[in-house]
Amino acid sequence: MKTRHGILFESSADMGRLSPGSIDLVVTSPPYPMIEMWDGLFAAADPAVSKHLNREQGPQAFESMHRILDPVWREIYRVLRPGGIACINIGDATRTLGGNFALYPNHSRILSFLLKTGFQALPAILWRKQTNAPNKFMGSGMMPPGAYVTLEHEYILIVRKGEKREFSIPEEKRNRRESGYFWEERNTWFSDVWMDLKGTRQELFDPKARKRSAAFPFELAYRLINMFSVKGDTVLDPFLGIGTTMYGAMASARNSVGFEIDSDLKERLFSGIEDIVELSSSKIADRIESHMVFVKERIHQKGPLKYANAHYSFPVVTRQETQLFFNEPQSAEILEDSVVEVIYSDAVGENHIGNWDASETSNPIASPRPPTQKRKNRQTHRQKTLF
Repeated sequence: MKTRHGILFESSADMGRLSPGSIDLVVTSPPYPMIEMWDGLFAAADPAVSKHLNREQGPQAFESMHRILDPVWREIYRVLRPGGIACINIGDATRTLGGNFALYPNHSRILSFLLKTGFQALPAILWRKQTNAPNKFMGSGMMPPGAYVTLEHEYILIVRKGEKREFSIPEEKRNRRESGYFWEERNTWFSDVWMDLKGTRQELFDPKARKRSAAFPFELAYRLINMFSVKGDTVLDPFLGIGTTMYGAMASARNSVGFEIDSDLKERLFSGIEDIVELSSSKIADRIESHMVFVKERIHQKGPLKYANAHYSFPVVTRQETQLFFNEPQSAEILEDSVVEVIYSDAVGENHIGNWDASETSNPIASPRPPTQKRKNRQTHRQKTLF
């Protein structure tokens, strides 16, 4: 199996190089309006932003910044396939202008525009950022009513284009089954509040680079890609930054395309390529190890599980997990024109085969495949034509 990952150093306000319906999933985090570190970027796109900020006109500056982002949301609607999903990580902003402290609700402004564009809203996720700040309040401390609630969370807006995506032919259904996740992962991932995103074990970028680019954790992109796409899909990030979405797609056996206007980030974008094989293998190993810990505890508490995974032999809770299969990256190569190709193994990793006896599943449905058995190449047509 192979995936391809292309980077376009141009504005995503016009993604004319992408055909309508060519993208399966969008995972992105735009520059945040009314966050001071992004003032220069917005002002460069529209001088009205500087005018409103200089006059300390907060609401007008807020709206001017969002009008710069609006064309991107129209474009993602155009390039998404019917049933495709967009996940947009955004934080609200607080700012004092003209002596007046106020909240600027970026998430509601973006969601409102997405709905006007034609998207359907799905339940959103709040994720709480880890902080070690000793003073969590803003304003006048212990004197009411002048203190303000501190923002410690961001939103992941989730919207869909049209009706629910269908998987109708046998090959699509089989690929969907193999792209699944564990029962216990579903219980964590599909909660509407995430408080566990620290990213320390799967770190791609140094903290200073992440802060400068406002990138989200690798685990955030990785989860969303596995939640809302299948292997071989193409994931778009119209604000690629330092490439977290691209690396999440590589680790998940998805294709990707990213837009980035800052060509100075090119070196940073490609700096993690040499580490992606190790990172991906580590992530897969962590998921399987965590699953084994979970099932051992569940068997101890509730007795044997009903099902076994057909490829790895370890017990699973539901029938839907029995075909789950991980394609591990074997190599990643930078090709010409800012395209990366990743090659994956189609064999079951021998170190992931579980040593489970029959007493640990009450009804094992299949024997594991031999670790060396090769599997059919699943390169998609869209993968060949995007780049």
